[in-house]
Amino acid sequence: MPELPDVSVYLERLTAKIVGHRLDRVRIAHPFLLRSVTPPISAVEGQRVVAVERLGKRVVIAFEGDLFVVVHLMIAGRLRWLAPDKKTAPNALAFFEFATGTLALTEAGKQRRASLHVVARRAALAALDAGGIDVMTATLASFSERLVAENHTVKRALTDPRLFSGIGNAYSDEILHRARLSPLALTRSLDETTIRRLFAAVQATLAEWSARLLVEAGDWPQKVTAFHPAMAVHGRFGLPCPDCGAPVQRIVHAANETNYCARCQTGGKVLADRALSRLLKSSWPKHIDELM
Repeated sequence: MPELPDVSVYLERLTAKIVGHRLDRVRIAHPFLLRSVTPPISAVEGQRVVAVERLGKRVVIAFEGDLFVVVHLMIAGRLRWLAPDKKTAPNALAFFEFATGTLALTEAGKQRRASLHVVARRAALAALDAGGIDVMTATLASFSERLVAENHTVKRALTDPRLFSGIGNAYSDEILHRARLSPLALTRSLDETTIRRLFAAVQATLAEWSARLLVEAGDWPQKVTAFHPAMAVHGRFGLPCPDCGAPVQRIVHAANETNYCARCQTGGKVLADRALSRLLKSSWPKHIDELM
């Protein structure tokens, strides 16, 4: 699922391509995509784009007349920019046609989780906000307050959209590795020094990856993915940690996988993977040195 760095790149490129331009036509290829009825999608046709914004992991296109198109890409949704003479794209769900080109919303696979809302006025837009604070503009005090509001694992807290805006599975792994913190540490067990270190890791990780992806995108981000070779731990199970060389470990839960370095983050302890550790029982390794 595109997270804050990926969405930030989309915002940068969309701002350059469509702000100030009039939307000529909208084509919805799959009706399930549209999750709102009033105002109708046709209301934005003929309107000029005044801004492109982020709402959590959503992309918001603001039109004159206080109208907003809100796109949630979910796991497999992506945005493509097509030249003016090209009007279609594989796996397309919707097309937004401008004189300068067409913005296509695509989604791979068959699950169809991507969504599109059209809302009128800021109050209606705010109703779609899960409530998480923007970690890039937050203060240490506001970050700390949200972090300890409930006693959860720090991994769960970072990815809770009610607490923090735009952080998902991938970048939470990278943040926790940089902060040298176990994903299973409980938020209310963290001291002030650790929270300060975590806050710095959040802002540095997201800022660095936003800048990196913006450079890599060129004119438009062609491949938006949660897996990058330059990442420290996410998606790198079994590969060496770039800092200590120990094999990256994982915890699998449902459809999500948490990656971490036992030596850098848990004092060498290999965390229990619910399914595998129960299967292996006494054979489950307790320390990373048993795997080296």
